[in-house]
Amino acid sequence: MKWLALSLFVALVVLQHRIWVSAAGVRELHRLETSVAGQKAQNEQLTERNRQLAAEVRDLKSGMSALEERARSELGMIADHETFFQVVRPQLGGPTPPQTRTAAR
Repeated sequence: MKWLALSLFVALVVLQHRIWVSAAGVRELHRLETSVAGQKAQNEQLTERNRQLAAEVRDLKSGMSALEERARSELGMIADHETFFQVVRPQLGGPTPPQTRTAAR
């Protein structure tokens, strides 16, 4: 009876060792779960990006407003009935405006 109990205990220790310590055990399971979670997050980001791109394609195919917006922002184009205003901001350290001199009395 002792040999049976001893052999069962040794089998239990060997199996527990395989589960907790070996490369295909709990550590590998945790690594795979972390990898799957990261991949799911990346998939969600890419799905949202694809949804936005599909909406943009629909807008470009169906209406002129998206096309006009792109022409304005990327190509700097304006329509015939519009007036173009360019606002120039002063640069720091750039040329200074000329100063007027006062006449000496």
